[in-house]
Amino acid sequence: MAAEKTQQQLQYEKMTATPIPKLVMGLAVPTILSMLITSIYNLADTFFVGQLSTSASGAVGVVSSLMAVIQAIGFMLGHGAGSVISRSLGSGDAPAASRFASTSFFTALGAGAALGVFGVLGLTPLMRLLGSTETILPHARAYAFYILLAAPFMMSSLVMNNILRYEGKASFAMVGLVTGGVLNMALDPLFIFGFGMGTGGAGLATGLSQVVSFCILLSMYLRGKTVSRLSLRSYTRSARDIVTILTTGMPSFGRQGLASFASMMLNVAARAYGDAAVAAMSIVSRIFQFLMSVALGVGQGFQPVSSYNYGAQKFHRVREACIFTMEASFVLMTALAAVCYFQGEGLVRLFRDDDTVAAIALPAFRWQCIATVLQPVLICSNMLFQSVGKAGRATLLSCCRQGIFFIPLIAVLPQLWGLAGVQYSQPIADVFSFVVAVPFLWQFLRQLERMDARVRAGQSPE
Repeated sequence: MAAEKTQQQLQYEKMTATPIPKLVMGLAVPTILSMLITSIYNLADTFFVGQLSTSASGAVGVVSSLMAVIQAIGFMLGHGAGSVISRSLGSGDAPAASRFASTSFFTALGAGAALGVFGVLGLTPLMRLLGSTETILPHARAYAFYILLAAPFMMSSLVMNNILRYEGKASFAMVGLVTGGVLNMALDPLFIFGFGMGTGGAGLATGLSQVVSFCILLSMYLRGKTVSRLSLRSYTRSARDIVTILTTGMPSFGRQGLASFASMMLNVAARAYGDAAVAAMSIVSRIFQFLMSVALGVGQGFQPVSSYNYGAQKFHRVREACIFTMEASFVLMTALAAVCYFQGEGLVRLFRDDDTVAAIALPAFRWQCIATVLQPVLICSNMLFQSVGKAGRATLLSCCRQGIFFIPLIAVLPQLWGLAGVQYSQPIADVFSFVVAVPFLWQFLRQLERMDARVRAGQSPE
């Protein structure tokens, strides 16, 4: 127990006394690497499957909606528990950390297993629902089958990964994700071409890599590398704790769940223009998932800093961390977006060297590059509110980009503009979301200043 207290105290000093730029980037770099590796092995699936056919390439886009559902539940439970855990550790309550960690982990295992069983039983109608054409359907079924089998491991790995980050141990989380990502990239060509499994080989490679990541992440908890512990005995008996996890994690569910629904609607809208349009928008989405992983990685390095210091009532550090994160993310995203804008055709053709696919993808790709510079504000505002427990505002902002604005736009604009409506709906949604986020962020940053002044004066922050 004494060693645990010592570890907890050292972690407290690290999170509340380390200079903000060093602390945020120290946590962000392994998270960025983790996110990049995750995106790379998603891109690896797109790249290797794209060598088979345009229909096979479209299947990756269809199944990405399913993976977004798995991620939505995993992130909801992981971020919901992680935010509470980090604030609990900031205020010195270690037993609460283990209770919330165990509850979210075992809930994810159960939810993933249920999704896998029902998904496999209804595989064909599920793929059609997600936007598959009849020619894409066989490829989508083969790919999704293995993804569904691995769903409990994928979901619970996301929970463990996010809890590690919120404890300030992003480097541990990185080890599990990077190992799984490298394995996936190695297995893709072996299963797809070497064993002749086609699209199903990509699904099997992804599923096996997720199981390996799960085992590595779980070992961190079993070997006592974390403050929180995973145990069925620690699973909460309080409905209030479960509600707290779900409400705190709801912004992540909104963000990822709506991303799944938005991806489905994008596939359905593109389906009217053939397999080439579905493949083109799938490629654009996958490349931008890679770009977004940088902004998300910096933002996720910021989250434990903000939640830990908010719990410790060091509100000036929360504000400083938010501003620094936006500045660092803006520099990185602007540089990456500029490179992608001017190298757009080469990037698209890397995944499917088809004139029709490239002609559809490029306009959407370039406008999305321009809108990417807005992402630092969108991501930081959402992650700030979620990490400090302001679930209502965080949920509203998380729903804007892929839900409140994108869904109506993708439903209406293709009716007005045809294919151009499919291509430009996401950048327009990004602009509208930015306009909504700025006032919320500005008001709360000023509120943090006032709260900090009251604490310094020996008063209650509220």
